[in-house]
Amino acid sequence: MNRSCERLETKRLFFRKYKDDDFPFLVSMLTDPETVRFIGDGKVKSEKGAEEFLQWIYRTYEASQHHGLQILVRKADGVKIGHAGLVPQSIDGKTELEVGYWIYREYWGCGYATEAAAILLKHGKRERERLISVIQSGNIASQRVAEKIGMEKEKSVVMNGRDVWIYMRSKV
Repeated sequence: MNRSCERLETKRLFFRKYKDDDFPFLVSMLTDPETVRFIGDGKVKSEKGAEEFLQWIYRTYEASQHHGLQILVRKADGVKIGHAGLVPQSIDGKTELEVGYWIYREYWGCGYATEAAAILLKHGKRERERLISVIQSGNIASQRVAEKIGMEKEKSVVMNGRDVWIYMRSKV
């Protein structure tokens, strides 16, 4: 299969790249205090901050057609429930590839994060020996997702002034 045409999907979800008209959805996630509580510095973003974040997402697409956060769309009804993707991260001066996932809080507890993370791990292992997830120490739900897909805690670091766990999985 030609990977450039491949669209990631699971039983209940499909992934698609952001477009400009998805901006209101992105703003809704970035302005919800509970959704962003364990993301970055844990603070909501302004509309300007959301625009900067969208531009960052677009830059990740330009750097690699297989990287970047993509919208998670529920197949059953076309509802956008979050975003996930393979995201470059700098850890201790080294570029790593993160399995990243955010689910809009209305859809927490439905298994969507585990479903999305599992397919990203499978997809990412074609490209890299080692994949990581960066998870804030208080984010127990995301830690469980990482563990469900076979990742293990490797170390603790400080990012954006917050203690985070680096979970990792290497090819076996």
